[in-house]
Amino acid sequence: MFIGEYEHSLDEKKRISLPKAFRTGLGSKVVMTRGLDNCLFIYSQKAWGKVAEKLSELSFAQADTRGFNRFILSGAAEVEVDGAGRILIPDHQKDFAGLKKNVIFAGVSDRVEVWDLARWNTYKARIEKNADALAEKLGEIGAL
Repeated sequence: MFIGEYEHSLDEKKRISLPKAFRTGLGSKVVMTRGLDNCLFIYSQKAWGKVAEKLSELSFAQADTRGFNRFILSGAAEVEVDGAGRILIPDHQKDFAGLKKNVIFAGVSDRVEVWDLARWNTYKARIEKNADALAEKLGEIGAL
């Protein structure tokens, strides 16, 4: 399980060091894809296999399902983790997430999210402001 927030910086070659806390769980090759809220999702190969399997079980007859599958699957790339624990972020993913120099890695259960620092701070402030209301909604459906 991935938890926590870690700030790192992109180098001039678009490489970034994975936080040590996440390296063992992710392995030497990861799958990175476009995520929701304009961040990137990083999965271990095992976790990605589960995500891909769930997506393949959805009906392709529905436009929303086809669109979401295209969004997640066509935006994915297998990425090697080098000996120094760095990954190279493909241009299309860097552009999608609006990544600049400073980046946040956020552990979110089975995945790690990659956010531009400014975008993360804006998002986090909004979520923190509404945390009580979100908890109440989750409680109503039995999730908490």
